[in-house]
Amino acid sequence: MKKRILLLAGGQSGEHEVSLMSARSVLNALPRDQFDVTPVVISKQGRWLPPTETQRALESGEAPSGGDLVLHRAASAEGYDAVFPLLHGPMGEDGTVQGLLTLAGIPFVGSGVLGSAVSMDKVMTKQVLASAGIPQVAWQLAVRREWQQQPDSVRDRAAGLEYPLFVKPANLGSSVGISKVARAEDLDAALNLAFRLDRRVILEAMTAHKPREVEVGILGNDAPIASPVGELQFAADFYDYETKYTEGRATMHIPAPLPADVAEQVRTLALRAFRALDCAGLARVDFFYLEETGELLLNEVNTMPGFTTTSMYPKLFEAAGLSYSALVTRLVELALEDR
Repeated sequence: MKKRILLLAGGQSGEHEVSLMSARSVLNALPRDQFDVTPVVISKQGRWLPPTETQRALESGEAPSGGDLVLHRAASAEGYDAVFPLLHGPMGEDGTVQGLLTLAGIPFVGSGVLGSAVSMDKVMTKQVLASAGIPQVAWQLAVRREWQQQPDSVRDRAAGLEYPLFVKPANLGSSVGISKVARAEDLDAALNLAFRLDRRVILEAMTAHKPREVEVGILGNDAPIASPVGELQFAADFYDYETKYTEGRATMHIPAPLPADVAEQVRTLALRAFRALDCAGLARVDFFYLEETGELLLNEVNTMPGFTTTSMYPKLFEAAGLSYSALVTRLVELALEDR
């Protein structure tokens, strides 16, 4: 008997359009002899679109406003065997939708409430990984109230990290709101931008002039496996939004041209991070590799990475011999496991 799958896409974050592209790929890849898939697009206003408008949104890459409230449609989702919440960023990847589905008693692909929420929040991610002894870039936390009332204390902490440094909103994905700050004179503008988007901001030291950026995919629940390691190369100062989503701005190399022992260390650290953050199903774990010193520093854990057929995560597992269709099928199987 076919499993009924609800595929959620779109959402309220700045990665709405990326989610729609990912959903089209997953929709085409799930085997029709095993799954009966119903896509539902969530508009940028948080409304769940009916079938006709969902289809139109997937085809055009844009979702109209209107539709039903999330809670109303979620209450009727109990007829599905599992949900594939292919949502990136806030209000989708951060534990909110996961909590809704948990309350409704519906299995879903990916991490649960805890793993999703902690991994989305850069502050909590760094604190948990530090407690697990996983190496990271030096960083400091700043909060909006402190910036408004005691700006010099924030400036002092930034100076302690030395310039250049990065300023990042704590809870946004896809490099939204991130600034590279080369001089102290540029710090205020970067902080003002980040604080418009979030009440907490990360100040992060720059590890080297241009560290190598390597990534690895994780697949599984309590017995996860790691993919081969990939590397991203690009000409920009850092992997910003434009570089990520403009064709030709970045190149993937799979497997990454790394010494075998370094690649194995990447995989080992990624699995440790996956377990420390209580992730499930899937994640892409990103590292900085400093060739001069041999250091590996964990940069980010993404619990619902981009999922088009050309995205890094599926390409990493394709290199391990797992086709795109087999990968998405395995993710649904993992959602249906007891956990």
